[in-house]
Amino acid sequence: MVTTASAPTTASSTRTGRDERLDNPAFQAFLLLRIGFTVAPILFGLDKFAHVLVNWDLYLAPRINDIIPGTAHQAMYAVGAIEVVAGLVVALRPRFGGYLVAAWLAGIIVNLLLIPDFYDVALRDFGLLIGAVSLARLATAFSPSSRPARA
Repeated sequence: MVTTASAPTTASSTRTGRDERLDNPAFQAFLLLRIGFTVAPILFGLDKFAHVLVNWDLYLAPRINDIIPGTAHQAMYAVGAIEVVAGLVVALRPRFGGYLVAAWLAGIIVNLLLIPDFYDVALRDFGLLIGAVSLARLATAFSPSSRPARA
């Protein structure tokens, strides 16, 4: 009689405390996107208040600045607060947060296309938009609300 070794069972992975999903490349991609789209908006949002990385006021198109109340600097405070909230939504509800960040990035892209010589940044943000939509799609498979109920 020939015996074969079997793959570890769910019970053994539960005993070791290791989540089997960590070996799944799609789940790894989901985690990377979730972490990235949580941390980046929060950090960039907070920097709108500190201006350590860049003078964010320069990234507001004059046409947009003309139609919003207040100054570009004041607008960046609102932008920063929205970005922090978007990052927190991604952390808590990635399925919705991914689409929220994608919509926010679409607005940023439109704004950047209105500024001469910012087309490269708009193209970069389009790539980020694709990543945010990918996060939302992967979240349908891996977020807590999509897990099957345990017996």
